Formats: sequence, C-alpha cells, structure tokens
Amino acid sequence: MDLPQFLFSLIVIYGSARLFGELAARLGQSAVLGELLAGVLVGGSVLGWVEPTETLKLMGEIGVILLLFEIGLESDLKAFLEVGWSATAVATIGVVMPFALGYGLAVVLNMTPLQAVFIGATLTATSIAVSARTLDDLGRLKSMEGNIILGAAVLDDLLGLVILAAIMKLAADGSVSWSQAGLTAAGAVLFLGLAITIGVRYAHWFSRLVNQMRTRGSLIVAAITFALALGYAGTLAHIAPLVGAFAAGLVLARAEHQIHLGEHIKPVADVFVPIFFVLTGAAVDLGRLNPFSEQNWPVLLLTGGLTVAAILGKLLAGLGAREVRVNRWAIGAGMLPRGEVGLIFAGVGLTSAVISTAEYGAILTVVALTTLLSPLLLKWFFKAA
Repeated sequence: MDLPQFLFSLIVIYGSARLFGELAARLGQSAVLGELLAGVLVGGSVLGWVEPTETLKLMGEIGVILLLFEIGLESDLKAFLEVGWSATAVATIGVVMPFALGYGLAVVLNMTPLQAVFIGATLTATSIAVSARTLDDLGRLKSMEGNIILGAAVLDDLLGLVILAAIMKLAADGSVSWSQAGLTAAGAVLFLGLAITIGVRYAHWFSRLVNQMRTRGSLIVAAITFALALGYAGTLAHIAPLVGAFAAGLVLARAEHQIHLGEHIKPVADVFVPIFFVLTGAAVDLGRLNPFSEQNWPVLLLTGGLTVAAILGKLLAGLGAREVRVNRWAIGAGMLPRGEVGLIFAGVGLTSAVISTAEYGAILTVVALTTLLSPLLLKWFFKAA
C-alpha cells in the first residue's frame, strides 16, 4: 500500500466511523454499532473503498490494546473480585453451551469430526473489546452486570486460548495434547495473576518515575509504554496482548495519576479504536447472504444454524450469574460478540485447512452478526429491566 492509498483509507475510515457513530448515537444506539455498519458500507461488499491491509489491521490491534487499557483504568479491581464466582460460572457456561450447540449442528450437517470440533470451538469466543466499548457507551461499565461481563470475557479469552491450542494440535497430527493445553492455561492464569499482584504492589514506582519527568507528554507516553509492555509480555506467555493491556489498566488504576491518565488516554484511543471496528464490519461479505444464488444455500443454512447456536449459547451463559438483583439477559447479551477473537479462530481454521473458504465465510458472517447484534440487545435488555 502506497502513501496516497493509505491516507485515503484513513480518511474513509475516520469519516464514515464518525458519521455512522453519530447517527447511531442520535438514534439512541451504541456508537460502536454505527462504526461496524460503516465498515460494512465502505468494505468490499458495497463500496470497496477500504481494503483491510496488514498496516491497517496492526493499527486496529493497537486500538484494541488501548481500549482495553482504558477500560482497565476505569475499572475497580475489588469489584471484579467480588463477582469472581459469577464471572467464572458465566464464562464456563458461555464456553460449554455454544461449543455443544455448534458441534451438534456440524454433525447434523455431515461435517467431519475435526470440522465439528472446530466449528464448536469457534462459537466459544467472546470479544471483550466490543462488550467493553458498548457498556461504556451505555454508561453501564461499572455496573454489577458490567463487572461480570468483563470478568467473564477475560476468562473466556483464557479458555479460548486452551481450546485453540488443542484444535491446532488436533489439526496437525489428529490428536490433542491435553497436558500441553493444561500448561498453556496454567501459564496464562499465572501471568495474569502475577501481572496484577506485582503491579498493584509496585504501582507507586510508576508515579515516582512520572513525577521526576519534565518533558512534554511524559505521563501518557509512560502509561502507553507500560500497557504495550504488558501486552508484549502477554504474547510471550501465549496470552492475547489485550489481556495484558487490561491488566496494565487495572494496575495503574491504583496510581496517583489515574484521573489524569484517563483524560489523556481517551483522545489517543479515539484515533486507533475506530479503525478496528470499521475493519471488523468490512470483513462482512454480503454476497454470501444472497438467497437468490443457489450456490449460497449450503452456506446460508450453516450461517443461520450457527447464528442461532451462537446467540442461544451466550444468552444462556447469563443464567450463571449468582447475584439476586442482576440483569442476567443483559449479561448474556454482553457475552454475545465474537469480534476479533472469532476472526482469529476463523483464520486459524482456514490456514490449517480445517475448514473451506465457504465455511470460513459462514463463520465470518456469524462473527459480524453477533458483533452487530450485541449492542442492540444490551440496550434493549437494560431498558426492559
């Protein structure tokens, strides 16, 4: 991609994201829904103005990292610990139910056992980025439901890591190394626990360092460097970098500069975050949803079945919340979007030849539909309560 094309893509992304985000907000919806729809419009299915190049994808990933860092800064670690058992139950049901429904559907459609396992595994994903952004837009980020959703989504990432490792091993030699999967999960949990425990204990060192700096932008640069460092450390521990960034936010939420950090990080995140959501919408291939094309019928059947399984499995997860006065259906809706996690699963399946391009298209459509539907359902369930 040359510079003029890159600049044009950014202009289209920012312009469409702001326009549709504003329209969604004026219609009483989450701005993220507008950004996703903007991606559908400017992507290859309609106007074809934006091509998801590697450079744009990397910028979008940075946006997700910054978003999770911002969410961590605004979160209360104590509140997360208070809903720990509920978040664990919600995450467990949110993995088991979609997997069982997806696996059963694939078997009914005469897919191979390997494909059935992969299809089921793909539906277990939850996108913490989409849920967090929507909760923030609705002013529910610090609610009991918000804490449970975010805690469960983090756990889902860890469980998804184990499942993905098992699937990749199964695709490689036809057998699953449960010991390796267990070691991977243990490492992920250990990393998250150590990052938060040690970070909280020594958070005052960050404040001391920043207080000694005299150059412009010292606070925000130091904070982003810390978030990226924990994200990078997460990749070394085979954990998604956004989980490391979320941990960084939880740690610095206890630093004396927390209020100023929140004010400074938002404008930076606003530059990168829309890129991710627009690109997610651009991944939708509307051509595969044309019912008048006979060659699309098998894909549409698979897409419809997987969409129902994906929605039902996550909505049932909300029933795992233990608190008496809590909106369980809203929690289930918050677990609904697959987002970037679902895209990772789909990409692994295609590159490892577990699924065909048609099945890959069906999964992408399910990822997009659940991601688009979640903001609508969250608002509706909160309003109906």
